Amino acid sequence: MPLPLRPVLRCFALSTLIIAMLGQIGLADDASTRGLDIAARSDQSDNGFGDTETELKMILTNAAGESTTRELRITTLERANADIGDRSLVIFDRPRDIKGTALLSHSKILEPDDQWLFLPALKRTKRISSANKSGPFVGSEFAFEDITGQELNKYEYKWLREDACGEFMCDVLERIPRYENSGYTRQEAWYDQTHFQVRKIDYFDRKSALLKTQTFEDYRLYDGKYWRSHEFSVTNHQTGKGTKLIFSDYKFAVGLDDKDFVKGVLARQR
Repeated sequence: MPLPLRPVLRCFALSTLIIAMLGQIGLADDASTRGLDIAARSDQSDNGFGDTETELKMILTNAAGESTTRELRITTLERANADIGDRSLVIFDRPRDIKGTALLSHSKILEPDDQWLFLPALKRTKRISSANKSGPFVGSEFAFEDITGQELNKYEYKWLREDACGEFMCDVLERIPRYENSGYTRQEAWYDQTHFQVRKIDYFDRKSALLKTQTFEDYRLYDGKYWRSHEFSVTNHQTGKGTKLIFSDYKFAVGLDDKDFVKGVLARQR
């Protein structure tokens, strides 16, 4: 006796739905794996640099187009263990009202980064709490969490699409911060397919609205293997403000070690 048509159709529809759902899961897994592979390739391209120092200018622009310039320097110490983030020290030299201000960062993976800000006018060092990582760094469009190292395991990844980025083709990845108290629900990052470097990042705020865009330009190759962008530009789409960083040449293997990145060095900066 033939089966009634309606139950057969129901079974067929259910089977089709299950197959479609499994297919979507498979596509999502493929996109996550592809995204992680691309991000890891970029991360690995910079392994082994050791330590660096550079000088730079920070140009702040308000919504009316007026700008001010600051001069600063950054030193960075690479940590060989992938489960421990890099360390960095930012010191402002000019103008006089900000001279001596310094930020020490010990980047971590899933735990909040350790950060201390020295304010010379108050002659004291302030610890940046985990709840304040999304706040602006000394009036710029960079948040405190942007200043620390962008370690691979700080994010979950998903490949979204291919897209042109200037003279290159890029893989566009979604990056979801894995650490608590991030000011971003997600990011979209453009990784070029030629040198595997980040060319642009869109940042989405806690309401999932586009907050700002950062671009990375003027890449230069050091020692035949380490790429460094010499111009960062951030545009805040919600306020109309912007910040640009223009870097001098980088120096590698300058002899830095852990003792150059302890809290006590902040008050000694000149």
